[in-house]
Amino acid sequence: MRDLFEKDEKRAQKYTLELDDLTFDYSKNRFDENVLEALLNLAKERGVEQKRDAMFEGTKINSTENRAVLHTALRNRSNKAIKVDNKNVMPQIKEVLAKMKKFSDAVRYGQFKGYTGKKLTNIVNIGIGGSDLGP
Repeated sequence: MRDLFEKDEKRAQKYTLELDDLTFDYSKNRFDENVLEALLNLAKERGVEQKRDAMFEGTKINSTENRAVLHTALRNRSNKAIKVDNKNVMPQIKEVLAKMKKFSDAVRYGQFKGYTGKKLTNIVNIGIGGSDLGP
């Protein structure tokens, strides 16, 4: 790593991105202009830009379930419409998010009771890491 920093005094600035409070520093990896160019070419060859655009446009790219992926809609905090089958899904998304907040607040503030009638004190979150449960 030292040799890369010695060869390029501006390496830290060149390979660090910042957005609000988030910093992405990839300067401390065996990464240079050649690697960056190769990665960008690979992304272009594989159509990453078009696939990203298809995701944001609500195209059905989830082939296992034949539906759009809605990661972008779940994270959309603006009033921008996100369309699936030419229909804005944001009103439904906001409605579900409001229900989730109401439920989580009820759990958090002891208003939601468990099976024993007592407030919940511990949560076990079990996830599968994706939406495909298999055949």
